[in-house]
Amino acid sequence: MTSPEQVVPPLGNTLIVGAGPAGIHIAVDVSRGWCGRLGLANRKGAHSTRILCELDRQGYTLSSVVEIQSKRHLTGETRLDDYYDGFDGIDDRWHTVIVCTPSDSYSDVIGALRLENLSQVKRIVLLSPGIGSNLLVQSLVRPAGSDIEIISLSTYYGASRFAFEAGQSTVLRSIVRGLKRKVTAGSSKPDSRTLGDIKRFIESLGIQFESVSHPAAAESRSITTYVHPAFFINEFSMSEIFSRTPSRKYMYKLYPEGPITPQAIKSMLLLWKEIGELVTRLHAEPINLLKFLNDDNYPVHETTLSREDIEGFTQADPVKQEYLLYIRYASILIDPFAEPDEQGRYPDFSAFPYKQISKDSEGKWIIPRVPYEDYKKIKLVERLGKKLNLSMPQTSAFIAEFESKLSSFVEEEGMEHFRPDLFTDTTESEADLILSGLELSWAAHATRHADLAIKVE
Repeated sequence: MTSPEQVVPPLGNTLIVGAGPAGIHIAVDVSRGWCGRLGLANRKGAHSTRILCELDRQGYTLSSVVEIQSKRHLTGETRLDDYYDGFDGIDDRWHTVIVCTPSDSYSDVIGALRLENLSQVKRIVLLSPGIGSNLLVQSLVRPAGSDIEIISLSTYYGASRFAFEAGQSTVLRSIVRGLKRKVTAGSSKPDSRTLGDIKRFIESLGIQFESVSHPAAAESRSITTYVHPAFFINEFSMSEIFSRTPSRKYMYKLYPEGPITPQAIKSMLLLWKEIGELVTRLHAEPINLLKFLNDDNYPVHETTLSREDIEGFTQADPVKQEYLLYIRYASILIDPFAEPDEQGRYPDFSAFPYKQISKDSEGKWIIPRVPYEDYKKIKLVERLGKKLNLSMPQTSAFIAEFESKLSSFVEEEGMEHFRPDLFTDTTESEADLILSGLELSWAAHATRHADLAIKVE
C-alpha cells in the first residue's frame, strides 16, 4: 500500500525499449521524478553485449550531456535498475513502456515483448512513430486482450549521439546536440490522463507541447516525413550517400553545394499533399506545411516570410507555395537569429555532412538511417494509400528512386555482403493491421457518441 505521504511517479515503473542515444537520453530525463523503477531493454547483439559490459563497470550509471547553452541544466545521470539483453525474461513489473526504436521495427518489438505476460503495462509511448503507427500497435496488442493505452509523440524531442570522442568512447552517455521547439502527442484513449503527465514532462524540458484528438494528427507532425524524402531520396543525395569516397557536399544547402533545388521543393510539396489526403482518410487534420516548418521547428524573420503568407499557405496556388518553401530554406542557410561576427558573417546553419555507406564489424554494408528509415516510412504510407484507393505518384517516385539505387549497389557488391533484414518488407501486413485498427477505432468512436447521446436524452 502507498501511504498518503508518498507521491506515486506519473509513469510508474518505466521500461525503455531501445538502447540507442535517444533511449539513454530519455532514461535520464524520466528518472527525474517521472518514473519509479527504471529499466532498459535492447535486442541481443554486439551493441547489447557492449552495454552489459559497460554497465557492470560503471555501476549501472547512465548519463546525458546537453550541449545547448541555455539547457545545460538538463545534463545529468541516473542509475538503471534493470537491463534486459534481449526481450526474453522481462519481469512483470512495468507500468509504462517507452519504445525508442525506429517505427518499422514496431511489429517485431511488440511481438517480442510478449505483452500477454506483462499484465501491469498500462501504456506504451511511441517516441518516433510513422503515420499509422498508433493504429498498428493497437492491432498488435489487441490479441492479448489488452486495454493498453497507446500514445504517439510527433517526434523524438531531441537530437543525440553517443560519446565517441577519443578516450571517452561509451554507449552509456548520450550527447544531446539539440532539443525540439515543440512536440505534439495523441492517444488511443480520448479521455487520456497520461497525456497530461506527458505534457508536464515535455514542458519541464522547456519544450512546447500540444495534445491532439487523434494520434495520426501527431504522427503527421514530424518534419522528417516531408523533408527527408524530398532532399535525400534523389539522384544528387543518393550519389553522395552511396559513394565510396568522402562527400564534400552538405545535406541542407542549395545546389550545387547541396540537394535543394526548385525540383526538390516541388517534390516536397507534392508529397505533403499526398500525405495530407492519407491523414484525412485516417480521420485526422492535415498540417499547414509552411506554418509547421516555421512555427514548430525553425522560424525565420517575418520580413522574410510574412504571417499572412504562412497562415494562407494552404490556399495559395502551387507556384507560390513552391516559392515560399524555397524562400524558407534559402533563409536558414545561416542562423537568422544569431549575432553576426566581426566580419558580419552569421553562423552556418546548414553545413550538415552526409552520412555515407559504411561496413560493420563483420564486413556487412550499412545503409545510413537517412534515407533508409525514411524510405521504410513512405513505403508504408504508399501501401496504405493504395489500399485506400489514393493516388500517390510522388511517394511512389521516391520509393522507386531508392529501390533502384539500392538494387544497383547490391548488384555491384553481392547479396552476401548485406544483412538479410535489409530486404525484409512487412508493409503489406502492417497496412492491413493499420486499416483493421482504423475500422475498430472508428466503431468505438461511434459507440461512444451513441452512448453520450443516450445519456443526454
